[in-house]
Amino acid sequence: MLKQKLIAALAGAALFCGPALALDLNAMTDAERALFREEVRAYLMENPEVIMEAVSSLEQRQAEEQAKADVTLVADHAEAIFNDGFSFVGGNPDGDITLVEFMDYRCGYCKRAYGEVEKLLDFDGNIRFIVKEFPILGEQSVLASRFVIAAKHLNGAEAYKSLHDALMTYNGDITLASLRRLAETFDLDAGAIEAKMEDPAVTEELSATRALAQALRISGTPTFVLQDEMLRGYLPFDQMLEIVEGKRG
Repeated sequence: MLKQKLIAALAGAALFCGPALALDLNAMTDAERALFREEVRAYLMENPEVIMEAVSSLEQRQAEEQAKADVTLVADHAEAIFNDGFSFVGGNPDGDITLVEFMDYRCGYCKRAYGEVEKLLDFDGNIRFIVKEFPILGEQSVLASRFVIAAKHLNGAEAYKSLHDALMTYNGDITLASLRRLAETFDLDAGAIEAKMEDPAVTEELSATRALAQALRISGTPTFVLQDEMLRGYLPFDQMLEIVEGKRG
């Protein structure tokens, strides 16, 4: 990966030199090309920091291009992201900032982010928070998402939130037996929830979220959408707060 980045960075550096300094390697003789390569190698050996500077510059450019592309993707799919009509909405439903999270109950970074997000919602008090069930880490992930969505359909948002919070702090294997026990701790009818899990409405919700994630080019969890931009991966509380305040600024 580093080699590929370095090649791309050096190629970009050569192009940046402009027409006056452009080199046509194809026009060189074999001897000239060999001499040129030796000169480049010698320079890089004497100035190895140039390699990392080139890679860093390339990564920054790629990140900026990705951020611009993400803004367009969010704008193109805003209705499905912020107003799909089925995803859980918490925090302050009337908040001036909306934070959306695509998550998986088996994702370690999602579990790590859970406490940071809860802290942010409590600290700020003016953030609308949307949860997108995006189970991508195997059968246990799908089982958990189907169970909590079924509970939401049967018992409402409060039941969903209770199960969601419990699963985000749960570290054991997710089985029907463990989900039943979890439901019973909240006085929910586990049998009714289990019967609802394969309902077409539950499947449609999961399918719609998966299609949205694909359209947004989301391949991992957690992924956040904060107003007009995507934040791909775990972020600590301080960093999220800084971004939120910047949106209001």
